[in-house]
Amino acid sequence: MAVRIRMKQMGRTHRHYYRIVAIDHRQPRDGKVIEELGTYDPHMTDKEKRVTLIPSRIKYWQSVGAKASENVAHFLTKYMAKFEEIEAQEAAAKAAPAAQA
Repeated sequence: MAVRIRMKQMGRTHRHYYRIVAIDHRQPRDGKVIEELGTYDPHMTDKEKRVTLIPSRIKYWQSVGAKASENVAHFLTKYMAKFEEIEAQEAAAKAAPAAQA
């Protein structure tokens, strides 16, 4: 199965919202997904909050051969480092109380 990382359109008329998903390349744009990997809301006024990503799962899918669409590849190059840093901070915060106990 050839997996792609691309956007799935959601929302209502004139207020689109997208989920960044891992999906079989033969599925239609709004078809059944394998896993949700993030979101994109083009209508948010704060440009830094438009995109959310789950970097660990995106790296996993890329490691097993998934290719990102052109738009998603742009988001990955622009925002991936930011979300990797956030994920690392959250992991460190979870590990700190466990290390003290």
